[in-house]
Amino acid sequence: MSKVIHKNGSASLQESVHWRDYLELTKPRVVALMVLTVVIGMCLATPGMVPLKILFFGNLGIALSAASAAVINHVVDRQIDAVMARTHKRPVATGRVEPLQALLFAFTLGVLGIGILVFLVNPLTAWLTLASLMGYAVIYTLILKRATPQNIVIGGIAGASPPLLGWTAVTGHFEGHALLLVLIIFAWTPPHFWALAIHRKAEYARADIPMLPVTHGEAYTKLHILLYTVIMIVVSVLPFLTGMSGIIYLAGALMLGGRFLYWAIALLRESRPHAAIKTFKYSITYLMLLFVVLLVDHYAFYLWL
Repeated sequence: MSKVIHKNGSASLQESVHWRDYLELTKPRVVALMVLTVVIGMCLATPGMVPLKILFFGNLGIALSAASAAVINHVVDRQIDAVMARTHKRPVATGRVEPLQALLFAFTLGVLGIGILVFLVNPLTAWLTLASLMGYAVIYTLILKRATPQNIVIGGIAGASPPLLGWTAVTGHFEGHALLLVLIIFAWTPPHFWALAIHRKAEYARADIPMLPVTHGEAYTKLHILLYTVIMIVVSVLPFLTGMSGIIYLAGALMLGGRFLYWAIALLRESRPHAAIKTFKYSITYLMLLFVVLLVDHYAFYLWL
């Protein structure tokens, strides 16, 4: 513990900075889920094995860049985080890590990540990763989040890019099937975040963040969660319809989507207690399993051939 003297002359005790504080700044669980979609994007880009160099350095560079964006998010949102129960113990919000220290940490992570991609993967992936980093850390976090209740919809494209990054890391160019993976995450993002926003509505209102439940009410948000869930299910079938995947994926996508639809309807009808947070938690499981099933289908298809 260390003693901190404030400008008004009062003193308080502050915990020493710990390495776990810096780890928390990087949002490791979010980055882990993102890396999963990157790996699957890599695997889907080739019928064989992903080159080990690309697998290692591609994921390392993308993960470091994503971690950099997460740290910037902590700095920009520190005042919001301080008034929300879910985030009030974050390192920058509590003062355990100073904003300048966090920004230097973010800069270091970002430079390392982009540098690895430029020199050890390919420039296209590096530029796309940099654009994604800026889209999340600046356009979404700094501007859209505070400007419009459609912040998640508009800013969702930055968070939807990981499988595309994995694909371009292997191939070095754009392909339509890679964009389908982006479209799936893009359609998944609104029902995922709006379910959490309903659960945390009072906190977002107190923080003056114009999330959809705050500006338009819960009933309106629940209806839109249902509508976007239907859109998401339709989009999730596109890999099968375009020949990218087979029957294994189609069956998995429909079953997983059906369960998501169940929770969206339960949320709308208020037929299950704590439906909002349960919908949010299931949405994470849904995305992970959907991409795993897509990967299983991919290799099953090539083994069959």
